[in-house]
Amino acid sequence: MILSNNKILITGGATGLGLGLAKRFMEEDNTVIICGRRKVALDAAKARYPSLIIRQCDLSVKGKREELFEWILDQHGDLNVLVNNAGIQNWMSVTNEEFYVKAREEITINVAAPLHLTSLLLQLDSLDTIMNVTSGLSFAPLINAPVYCASKAFFHSFTLSLREQLKARNIDVIEIIPPALKTDLGGVGLHDYAPQVSDFVEAIFEQLKEGKIELTYGFSENMVKAAQGLHQAFKGMNRIS
Repeated sequence: MILSNNKILITGGATGLGLGLAKRFMEEDNTVIICGRRKVALDAAKARYPSLIIRQCDLSVKGKREELFEWILDQHGDLNVLVNNAGIQNWMSVTNEEFYVKAREEITINVAAPLHLTSLLLQLDSLDTIMNVTSGLSFAPLINAPVYCASKAFFHSFTLSLREQLKARNIDVIEIIPPALKTDLGGVGLHDYAPQVSDFVEAIFEQLKEGKIELTYGFSENMVKAAQGLHQAFKGMNRIS
C-alpha cells in the first residue's frame, strides 16, 4: 500500500482506533473521511482535526449504507481506500434476557455492514485497497464476549477469501488485527489496562511500510503465529502459492 496521497474512508472513525488511524493517515498527507452514527462525536473529531471530512451514517441500516455510497459516488468518486473499522462489543451471557437483540445488533454492525459496504464500494474503479479490522480474538474467543469474538472470526475468514478473490483486480486487502486497546469498546474502563491506541497505530504503520498485509501487535501477533498451521492448510486447500 502506498501510504500517501490517498482518499480514505474510515468507518467508526470518530473515536478510538478509528480516530487514531484517521490522525495517522492525515500525517501521511492523505485525505480522510470518517463516518459514524453519533453527530456529537463526529463534530468533536472535526474540531480536533479540521481537515477531516465527516459524514453521519448509521451503518446498522441498509438504506443508510446505500446513502453513504451514493454520497461517495457523487462527492468523492476518487476514493481509493476503505477501512472497515466500525464495530461493537457486548459482554453478555447467552442467558441474558436481551441476548438475541444485542447479538443481532452486533452481527449487523460487525458482519453485515462491512460486507455490504465492501460490495458497494467495489463498484468504484478507483478502489485499490481494503483494510479490515478484525481482532486477536478472531483466533481464540473471550467467553464474556461470545458474539463479538465469533463475528471477528467470521470477518477474519472472509478477509482471507476476499484477498484472494480481489488479486485479479489488483486490490490490496490488508487485515488490521489489534489486541485489546485502551478504548471504550465493550464498556468504559474495561480496557484501561491495555496498550494505547497510538502505540498500536505506530506499530502497524511500520508494518505497512514493510509491505505486510497482516498487521499485529502483542497478543494478536502471538495469535497469528499460533495459527500458522491453519494458514498453511488454507493455502494448500485453495492452491495458493
